[in-house]
Amino acid sequence: MPNPKTLSLSLLSTALLTALSTSSFAQEIQGDEHASPMEQISIFGKRNPLNTVPGSGHKITQAQLDTFKYTDIMRTLSSIPGVYIQEEDGYGLRPNLGMRGTGQNRSEKVTIMEDGVLAAPAPYASPAAYYFPTSGRMQSVEILKGSSTVKHGPRTTGGVINMLSRQIPEEDLAGKVDVAAGQDGFGKLHAYAGGQGERVGAVVDLYRYQADGFRDINGVGGNTGFTKNDALAKVIIRSDKDANFEQVLEFKIKYSDETSNETYMGLTDADFAATPYARYSASQKDVMNTEHKQLQINHMIDFNDNLTLGTTAYHNDFSRNWYKADKVDGDSLSKGGIENASAFDKNPTSEPIDVRVKANNRAYISQGIQTELNWYLDNHELSLGARYHEDEMDRFQWADHYDLNANQVMTLKESGTPGTDSNRIDSANALALYVQDKIQLGNLNITAGLRYEDVTTNRLDWGKENVGRDGEPKKDISNSFSAILPSLSATYQLNSDWLVLAGVQKGFSPAAPGNADRQEEESWNYEAGTRFNTGEFSTEAIVFYSDYSNMHGNCTAAQGCDDENLDNQYNAGEVNVSGLEFSLGYKFNASGSVNFPVKLAYTYTNAEFTNSFESDFDPWGDVVEGDKLPYLPENMLFASAGMAGESWELTLAARFTDDIRTTAGQGNIIQDELIEAKTIVDLSGRYFISEAQEVYLTAENLFDEKYVTTKVHGSNFSGKPMTVTVGYSYKF
Repeated sequence: MPNPKTLSLSLLSTALLTALSTSSFAQEIQGDEHASPMEQISIFGKRNPLNTVPGSGHKITQAQLDTFKYTDIMRTLSSIPGVYIQEEDGYGLRPNLGMRGTGQNRSEKVTIMEDGVLAAPAPYASPAAYYFPTSGRMQSVEILKGSSTVKHGPRTTGGVINMLSRQIPEEDLAGKVDVAAGQDGFGKLHAYAGGQGERVGAVVDLYRYQADGFRDINGVGGNTGFTKNDALAKVIIRSDKDANFEQVLEFKIKYSDETSNETYMGLTDADFAATPYARYSASQKDVMNTEHKQLQINHMIDFNDNLTLGTTAYHNDFSRNWYKADKVDGDSLSKGGIENASAFDKNPTSEPIDVRVKANNRAYISQGIQTELNWYLDNHELSLGARYHEDEMDRFQWADHYDLNANQVMTLKESGTPGTDSNRIDSANALALYVQDKIQLGNLNITAGLRYEDVTTNRLDWGKENVGRDGEPKKDISNSFSAILPSLSATYQLNSDWLVLAGVQKGFSPAAPGNADRQEEESWNYEAGTRFNTGEFSTEAIVFYSDYSNMHGNCTAAQGCDDENLDNQYNAGEVNVSGLEFSLGYKFNASGSVNFPVKLAYTYTNAEFTNSFESDFDPWGDVVEGDKLPYLPENMLFASAGMAGESWELTLAARFTDDIRTTAGQGNIIQDELIEAKTIVDLSGRYFISEAQEVYLTAENLFDEKYVTTKVHGSNFSGKPMTVTVGYSYKF
């Protein structure tokens, strides 16, 4: 495999030269003088209006994001039907998101993008996303499910989430400062400023948030929270007004880092019932440190009103080391370690016990170049796209041993040697091509698409003894495969308000290097529904059905997997997923001095295995035909109601999640495998001092519900208790 950094420079240089000569893509005019790159990096826009999408599409606007000002993407997305969220740490630092029955573990089955670019650290080679863009700084969030996802691989079964970062303001100078403080040491500072000149524009966006944490470590206390910094800068250069073709060249640079004192060590059932916000003393050294850097170059050109081309080159560099206890008194967390930690804290012994703390050190690279040509004819909108992408995950890990003494303090007794625990590189190269034609025939619109993926994966494993990676690796495993993925959808406009839709597509997820059978995930996915919009009322209802011929399960520490199975990918065979997505929004008394907006979103899901098999993948285990998939609630409901006057707003939002089973099975869920149903209510109050100034108050988990978020390693993790935050923002 070529040196990634050398290839990155080559890709970016090629992209820049291409951009300066011929590249382009469609542009959305946001002012009288300037074109914006918004149309290139977004899913919905002037050429692809949200209300005519032939599938389930949603957009969370800046105004909607401002209602609660969430820093947790899972709370933000809870209002969208068909999106499953599985909380973990309480702050949303490691989101678990799924769509239409795909499973949520580390968002591995969903295509996550920022500004139209794949955001996962290694979306082909290692799909579990331990990095996620900072949602609090986003300007809007787009969600797309169904056959329209043919343009947005590699994972096309569930759907796409595209997060749009701060765009360069159209004014000469504009910006905002937002500060907030809350319980458990929570603090936030968000500031951005930028503007446009005649041909050059720029923006800088800075975001920092932190908390001390809501859990207490037994015996020693300490910070169980986090600190996260995020900085972004964009510069845009436009062609001269007299140029033959209007062009835009945009540079984006982003940096973020995080220190979070998080653990995979939850509580036993008895300890959770007694002290749900405690942590065992054996977890006191657990901490994750991350750093993320990105360079993105967008180039757009309009050859004429009907022919546009756009090219993007990108390079992402992500490193993380989650230093966390994985064995207590000789036992792994999923095989007695949790119980050992609990017993010690209840009765510390004079003789110290051993705690093994593993440095899960990994470095990722994700980079590529993508381009799309759009040709608009009389009744056709033809899109041709291509992307060359490569990524890798470099694991170079070790383990240290500590004595946990009678004072519940850990002291280092043996330092591990880097590379002696895991010492390998997983990598992937992928070429993706697609064509899509939107055909308008009066009130009937037909969208036909075809996607092609050609993927090569590789695993180089030097073993635990060869830390210098000298000579040939112990294992050199390569796999090549390709997939042709057709899609067909249609919409019919019954009248100006009513639209009906239907679609079918072939879904795909690439096989990771750890897939012993080297078998990609495939499915056929169907949907049909209706959309109604008139005045202040909007609603959408869609039924969906996914028929998997092979479903993947990726073994990660987040699912309780032990060292010997980590990063293995398992094949479940046949799975059927069916369900209903329903959403509704209305604003009562919209023209009155006080209006009352309401919103409702409901999801029903039935997902089960249709074959029997044996598996070493803990969430599945030995499956019997008819078993329900784990971590998929049957019913989810979101409801919000508000009051808004000329200078104030008050909003109450509630989300209900049905019982969840943590292991595949059927019938009644046994207690050890049950995450009980819960209803979480949030409150937001806003007062507008002036057009430029606002003060606000939010209360997350208003009624202080004590609930389990996940059961990693068979232990219980608590959700965040009631947290009140006050803030102030000023825009100019």
